[in-house]
Amino acid sequence: MTVKFTLHNSDKKARRGTLHTAHGDIQTPVFMPVGTAGTVKAMTMWDVESTGSEIILGNTYHLMLRPTAERVAEFGGLHKFIGWDKPILTDSGGFQVMSLASMRKITEQGAVFKSHLSGEKFELSPERSIEIQHLLGADITMQFDECISLPAPHSESKRAMELSLRWAERSKKAFIERDGYGLFGIVQGGLEPDLRKISIKELTDLDLPGYAIGGLAVGEGQEKMFGVLDYTAESMPENKPRYLMGVGKPDDIVGAVARGVDMFDCVIPTRMGRTGTAFTARGQVNLKNARHKDDKRPISDNCSCPACTKYTRGYLHHLIKSDEILGLMLLSWHNIQYYQDLMSEIRKAIENNEFDEFQVKFNTDYKGGDIAPI
Repeated sequence: MTVKFTLHNSDKKARRGTLHTAHGDIQTPVFMPVGTAGTVKAMTMWDVESTGSEIILGNTYHLMLRPTAERVAEFGGLHKFIGWDKPILTDSGGFQVMSLASMRKITEQGAVFKSHLSGEKFELSPERSIEIQHLLGADITMQFDECISLPAPHSESKRAMELSLRWAERSKKAFIERDGYGLFGIVQGGLEPDLRKISIKELTDLDLPGYAIGGLAVGEGQEKMFGVLDYTAESMPENKPRYLMGVGKPDDIVGAVARGVDMFDCVIPTRMGRTGTAFTARGQVNLKNARHKDDKRPISDNCSCPACTKYTRGYLHHLIKSDEILGLMLLSWHNIQYYQDLMSEIRKAIENNEFDEFQVKFNTDYKGGDIAPI
């Protein structure tokens, strides 16, 4: 039995489900904190778990370079290596080959590139990507694909989409079936409806346990991203989870859920936390701003994280301005907590067939801006 998905309720296109894996169940819609190199930056795994996170993401590209997948396997796999006993999804490395690696060359066999760390030459094929993810012990393995920057000519999107489909077939052949583990395919095709539909059809024929929407959040903007989701998500198998890769900000997530997406990951909450920005129901709050130095309020009145229950905005402003590590840790923790609370609210709204009302209120509040103290 591979990874399985149970769909509990649909509120128009928004979906509420459960994803069953070897290391536990995942309630969807779900946000996955990104632990690229085996750590969610500035947080311990106990901190991450305390936020209600049920799954995290690791990355093939980064872990193959350092400490290497073989070394992680010697420690008993990624779960044991990092001290996380819940599910893990691993990205195949395709995006990082595009965004980080230098001197890269894409061929039918795979990608040849130089490490951004050492300049050492590596080759990553579908078979090697799947092997690495197996050594890591990922509950959810992603097919190896080619990700291109947008906008791109139709011909380039078509070439990359067709190559990714051939790599999907090779990824499936290389994947070792076992209970509670599964391989997801990745829909590609840029901003082209005809290519996206072809990709969905060919991947659906492979009968994989889940499907991702790749090649978005790479410079096209929210409006175009939503435009792609409008015709892509609803064309994907109803009985399989739908994962939008690398997305995003809170309003991106709410909009994508409304279009039928179940799974998300993004570095934004921890990255923004490390730059002094907190997410709240009323949008982003920049704790670097001088207006916070005498503010005795918490970041948010209804957040259970330590940054909100134990400290004031004035203290957090002081930590950030002083370049104290604690400030980065507290804001990263707060942002992951905010994201998980948001997902919980989304799930409840779908369960109660109230997602439309939730989305209207969310957008009104989020765009309303932070309220300054009286």
